[in-house]
Amino acid sequence: MNAPPPFDALAVDRTSDSSLHRQLYERIQGAIGDGRLAPGARLPATRNLAAQLGVARGTVDAVYARLAGEGRLVSRRHSGTIVAPGLTPAPGRTPAAASPARTPPSGPEWSPLQLGLPALDLFPRKPWTRIHARQARQLSGAAMLYPDPMGLPTLREAIAAYLAVSRGITCTTDQIVVTHGFQDALNLTAELVLKPGDAVWTEDPGYGFAQRTLAARGMAITAVPVDEEGLCVGWGRTRAPDARLAVVTPTHQFPTGVALSPRRRRELLDWAAASGGWVLEDDYDCEFHYSGRKPTALKALDLRDRVFYAGSFSKTLLPSLRLGYLVLPPQLAAAAGTAQQLRHRGVAMFEQMAVAEFMRQGHFARHLRRMMLAYKARRAALVAALERRFGDRIEIVLRAGGLHVLARFPKAEVDDVELARRALQAGLKPSPLSGQCLSHDLGQGLLLSFTNVAEERASDVAEALFQALG
Repeated sequence: MNAPPPFDALAVDRTSDSSLHRQLYERIQGAIGDGRLAPGARLPATRNLAAQLGVARGTVDAVYARLAGEGRLVSRRHSGTIVAPGLTPAPGRTPAAASPARTPPSGPEWSPLQLGLPALDLFPRKPWTRIHARQARQLSGAAMLYPDPMGLPTLREAIAAYLAVSRGITCTTDQIVVTHGFQDALNLTAELVLKPGDAVWTEDPGYGFAQRTLAARGMAITAVPVDEEGLCVGWGRTRAPDARLAVVTPTHQFPTGVALSPRRRRELLDWAAASGGWVLEDDYDCEFHYSGRKPTALKALDLRDRVFYAGSFSKTLLPSLRLGYLVLPPQLAAAAGTAQQLRHRGVAMFEQMAVAEFMRQGHFARHLRRMMLAYKARRAALVAALERRFGDRIEIVLRAGGLHVLARFPKAEVDDVELARRALQAGLKPSPLSGQCLSHDLGQGLLLSFTNVAEERASDVAEALFQALG
């Protein structure tokens, strides 16, 4: 087993404007990249490294967890944390002298407890790489041309088959558009059924990006409150009965996690049919439900064709793929084809081909099963660790599904924005609940994603959060 580099090779600069988390992350990443940390090399224990560098142990834990999520480190129960076997130094580089020279930033920051990310360490790299390599070798002339603006037919067929089995949605491939994620689906929906000045219902609290996007397009946003049954449809009908679109997350409402009740589902569909309005169902994390029966997709109940259904591969594969899909009401399929021709010339063919083959070979279904089991275990481990460490200083709201938990701190003397700021300084990235609200206050709390907190790291992350919040 290779010995770790000297502690001074990982030293941080306290006069730097860069955070301690970012500096340590870049030091270790750089040591792996130039060969000072070879595959299989053992890293210092988090307690030892924190003591030697004079930083909080939670900072070291967060950096190790981030690098593990990126596939660079592997945590082993009996041998500690090592560099992932199989990694190789960057081409053309040789091991450098041990020095704390700064390495360039590698891209956006990623931290434990951060919302919106799947488990990066669970990504099926081997089959994905194998499929990509085969696709590259067999790339046909047709695949080198402009893609179909509606999406690769084989991928749309795979999506239709998947939705029929997993969500009870019956649709033709002509109704499916492959998109650049949910944002693209939202913009296409707006182009098809909205004009500037139209009223739109959005959930409050809710997904801020959707609210900002629609407001930027000149729509009149009606922030409809959410309770234990989900969107308060009656409130929306009273305040904005002529709204043209309702944007909802009925399976696991973001950020509260509640499911839209059967009664509210009927009310919403009845409102759309009676008013000539539309519903955009964002089913962003429907795959991950841990107890009880998974709520039926709203689209599966849509007998009057008023629902757009948006799904995404960002939460099941990788956000960087920028791949999603939109199921259209059948009467708008032709208009969508025309709109796609004018909006852009489609999504990158190579990634569509890879995802289609990944689904066809059964890897996608196996990957989802693996993630479900891992997420259920990770959620339980993180919740147990938080309750042990915080005691009566924390109240955790658990829902039947989703990718995060809501933690409230009834004895905190500062608001949740300040709590989130303190956590960020320690290399953690929860989100304040209050930041998701427009008009309706749901109190204070932190949204904590458990997807990238492995079970063996749960106690360390809980300790880091405890120390950060004070």
